[in-house]
Amino acid sequence: MNKGIAMLRRLLLLLPLLGLPLLAGLEHLTLKSALRILDKKNLEIKIAQYNAQMKKYDQIAAQGYDYGKLDFTFMALRSNDAGNVFGFKLQSREATFGDFGFSDFMGALGQGVQQSGGNFGLFGQGLAQNGDQILAIQPHDLNYPDARNHFVSKFTYMLPVYTGGKLTEYKRITKSLFEMSKLDMAKVRAQKRFEVKKAFYDIALVQDYIDNLRKIIGNIKRLGDIITEMKKEGYAQETDKLEVRARMAEAQGMLSQARLNRTLAYQFLSFLLDTEVSSVRTTSALAQRPKVTKAIIERRSIDIQKAKLGLKITGMALEVERAKFRPEVGAFAEYGSADNTPFNDFFDKDSYTVGMQLKYNIFNGGIDEANLEKARVNLLRVADQVRLAKKGITLKAKMLQTQIGGHDADIRSYRSQLKFARKVYEKYQAKYKEGIAKISDVLIQQSKELEALLKLLTAKNARNAKVFELQSLLNLGVK
Repeated sequence: MNKGIAMLRRLLLLLPLLGLPLLAGLEHLTLKSALRILDKKNLEIKIAQYNAQMKKYDQIAAQGYDYGKLDFTFMALRSNDAGNVFGFKLQSREATFGDFGFSDFMGALGQGVQQSGGNFGLFGQGLAQNGDQILAIQPHDLNYPDARNHFVSKFTYMLPVYTGGKLTEYKRITKSLFEMSKLDMAKVRAQKRFEVKKAFYDIALVQDYIDNLRKIIGNIKRLGDIITEMKKEGYAQETDKLEVRARMAEAQGMLSQARLNRTLAYQFLSFLLDTEVSSVRTTSALAQRPKVTKAIIERRSIDIQKAKLGLKITGMALEVERAKFRPEVGAFAEYGSADNTPFNDFFDKDSYTVGMQLKYNIFNGGIDEANLEKARVNLLRVADQVRLAKKGITLKAKMLQTQIGGHDADIRSYRSQLKFARKVYEKYQAKYKEGIAKISDVLIQQSKELEALLKLLTAKNARNAKVFELQSLLNLGVK
């Protein structure tokens, strides 16, 4: 019993350890793998995909109008209304002369025959004299019928034969809207890829910053060791040591902030991928600048493709307005059966109705004319918007290229400044050892080194952001 309890305790202690791999995030994730995960798991991309699927069903629904509409209707009724009961019997093909009130009419005729004693001349004379009274008789069977059940089963089919081109244009519009939704999805995907790539390079730059801060902290520690040795020999002051401690605290604070920024970058990347990420494989190289020409821009830009497609849809909407000036023709067919019992003698009491309808709008106060002119003006407006989109996106691409070139120049400059600042710091550190420089001068040079480092990393980050923005503008993949 004790052995079993001990084994259970060991198992309970092991369970948290067994669960650790399940809770841990992805390790050493590459950018290409991240982009594959993005396409599968990013929630915004999924939502865009669902939107595209709904537009696809709209297209299918628009195509369905070509096949018309077939309905089955079953009605169960009960009424003692004279008109309803008489109509029920007619529809069931069961109406008799008695339903018309002929029993009261025949009774009046029978009395006339009896009074004439078989003399048809006298009968005719009496009929002529009393005809109005006979016709004024209110037949009880017709006016006060017994309540009757009525069950109707029928199939109704309606088919649009000609709609002036409306259905054709609606089908084209829904198909184009589906294509537009796919472009919207591609735009969302391009934006999310931009954010993932930027997050990767942000992590790389923050890691680069952390590595350099560690080196600087190491230099500060060595400087502190030098001060300690020099103080033993009487060449350093207590204030020198205090200044170095203050600089160490400042550097440690910057390192803590950098680590926090790295954690935030991982959290944002995990959010984009809807997957926990613990570490990534990064590269210190700058993002590759894509080749850009006017032809590439017009071929690759999603915004330009959307603008062109929008122009086509506007042209289709104009045709819809023109269709309102054409006639509409529809066909109709109905087949069913009715009786006081459901489905009783269905084929003996069945009936059908077929027909066609033509509708032609002759006048509606000028509304259609106004809408047609509005559609024409809208087509001109959208055409200008397409031209504006082409010029605007081309201008944006050129501006991004110029900004990238400016950041490249800054990076070259800051690299030289950082290299120079490090050499100057090393010289001042050596001068301090020789007693010909103050510790404050050494720390000032170190501050300049750190400032040059920050400028370099900031320029790299800005440059990468513009490169990724340009790639997103051209809907490019990993470069």
